[in-house]
Amino acid sequence: MQATNQPLADRVRPKSLDDYFGQEHLVGKKAILRNAIESGNLPSMIFWGPPGVGKTTLAKIISNQLERPFFTLSAINSGVKDVREAIDKAKKQQFFNKPNPILFIDEIHRFSKSQQDSLLGAVEQGIVTLIGATTENPSFEVISPLLSRCQVYVLKPLNKNELLDLLNSAIQNDFYLKEKKIEIKEDRAILRYSGGDARKLLNLIELVVSTVNKNNIKITNKVVTEIVQENLAVYDKKGEQHYDIISAFIKSIRGSDPNAAVYWLARMVEGGEDIMFIARRLIILAAEDIGLANPNALLLANACYQSVHAIGFPEARIILSETAIYLANSEKSNSAYMAIKNSQKLVKETGDLPVPLELRNAPTKLMKEIGYGEEYKYAHNYDNHFAKMDFLPDNIAGKNLYKCGENKKEKEFKIRLKYLWKDKYNF
Repeated sequence: MQATNQPLADRVRPKSLDDYFGQEHLVGKKAILRNAIESGNLPSMIFWGPPGVGKTTLAKIISNQLERPFFTLSAINSGVKDVREAIDKAKKQQFFNKPNPILFIDEIHRFSKSQQDSLLGAVEQGIVTLIGATTENPSFEVISPLLSRCQVYVLKPLNKNELLDLLNSAIQNDFYLKEKKIEIKEDRAILRYSGGDARKLLNLIELVVSTVNKNNIKITNKVVTEIVQENLAVYDKKGEQHYDIISAFIKSIRGSDPNAAVYWLARMVEGGEDIMFIARRLIILAAEDIGLANPNALLLANACYQSVHAIGFPEARIILSETAIYLANSEKSNSAYMAIKNSQKLVKETGDLPVPLELRNAPTKLMKEIGYGEEYKYAHNYDNHFAKMDFLPDNIAGKNLYKCGENKKEKEFKIRLKYLWKDKYNF
């Protein structure tokens, strides 16, 4: 018999791939990861995705289905010694012709270089099959020798239908919930507060059920909102506001409010947020939201990242504060972001258009003879280092993809472009 003090997310955790919700691109019929599992030919791997999408559950399902010993470590509270002890235990589990154990490391992005180095030998020698879980881009957070020995699988946030299927399954199958009559009359609030996180969704339905404490429960937007607001500290006791707070931080800087920016920064610092995560987000913001209005913002954000990496906590908080305040006070422009977004959309719509002959490279005699590069005008041979010609494929010539922002710096760009191109850049 299961105990009601066991969290609902653990009580209803799927035991097989057929009961698993979401990630059809990985574990659906004939999908790449399902094929690897069913063949038993399992590489070491890293699951990269947001919280609550089933990374831990999937690792446990793999272990159960392949009948392999399962060792788990959390990067938050495990050191090199714990890694070595787990590897020693794995060695003792090795028998003739028996598959190697699985070593699951949650939040592997929090492991230091030395901790990750300590895994290399065991992975190379096949002592363990490593499964790491991370919410951060493994290209930045996992050392190259380890990353090269792992297959990276990207897990996606659960969509509305998957979340509702998960919720209904829990209501119908959990030994405690199925004893009650629970009706979901409205789902907007419960889905909004879950944010695509299955664990948060299950925590929330559990909180609602325990708060209402009736046998007949109607889930409405009003009921959910009132309960969450009254019990926010309980609902979020494991730091699940991570993405909400970084969102508030970014939006405060984008909105040019330095007071709010340093407040949300302090919330993250006091909550133990990874300072490198904050620094990376500042680099993205500097390019996406400030961009050409103040190109120095990107330079400062990058310097902040390097400085935070070199200095570490607690002094790094001062560097982050300086950068956040500077970015909040900077003029804003998303013109570079919109330009590449518009260009990608156009490429998807028009496909691989041929490069105009005058722009093609002509490294051989034959290429020169058939006209490659023949009509190209070398800008430096002309007045103002500018020669008017079309640089886009013929089918989309004259298409405007970059539009200058209304800030001092880009107004200067606008004047120059109009002077050079006349009507082409007629913003």
